[in-house]
Amino acid sequence: MDLFSLPRLGVVVPPENPTAEPEFNHLLGTAMNVYTSRFPVTPGAGLRAMLETYNEVLPALLGSFGELRLDATVVACSASHYLLDPEGDRDFCDELSQRAGSPVRSSTQAILTACEALGVTRLTLVSPYRPWLTDTSRAFWERAGLAVDGVVLVPAGAGADGGAHYDPYEVTTRTLLTHIREGELPADTALLFTGTGMGTLAALDELARHDPGRTLLSSNLASAWWARRAAGITEEAHHPLLRRLERRSVRTA
Repeated sequence: MDLFSLPRLGVVVPPENPTAEPEFNHLLGTAMNVYTSRFPVTPGAGLRAMLETYNEVLPALLGSFGELRLDATVVACSASHYLLDPEGDRDFCDELSQRAGSPVRSSTQAILTACEALGVTRLTLVSPYRPWLTDTSRAFWERAGLAVDGVVLVPAGAGADGGAHYDPYEVTTRTLLTHIREGELPADTALLFTGTGMGTLAALDELARHDPGRTLLSSNLASAWWARRAAGITEEAHHPLLRRLERRSVRTA
């Protein structure tokens, strides 16, 4: 295998996100080479202001790849794109693709593409976000035409004041599975784990074994699935979660 002849995936990720690159590399294996660029640090900015800054700087940030030829690029930050409506998000990605000369998709658009390919029309959200951002996420999916059956909130733990502390980067697999098992999930709803910074692969592996009929999606899983399609990769996926997703999308195509 010639390592440097593999398709190239660009990934744009928030500066503190510890999850996206490891999950992309784990999911894609040797099918693609992954190259990353990180959003700027925004000292003192609140969460919404930080997310708005990410959208503002994204066109210039894609230019930081220079003349590196990329076969596809994923913007691995769901939260910033929830601030856009689905149509605005799609138009933004189309504009970025034209600038880049190759396909660019947000993780949110990758999820929508996966839902269409899988015939998914109903979701239960699994969200590590603060309530206001979870509500923004839910509204995004509903405006995209998907029914949201319910939401499983996943705080990372308790804050100093005794209330829920929300931080996607601190959510553990045990915490994630505990909240899912405590929820009442409709039998025929797809589970969407939103956010590229929440580690999901171990939880998804376990859920796939114990609930084999349920469609399971995450921001990073859907993005890796989209990237393989965008790059024209046809050989069987390396990772079982990707194989599972690709087989289901083929059956429903």
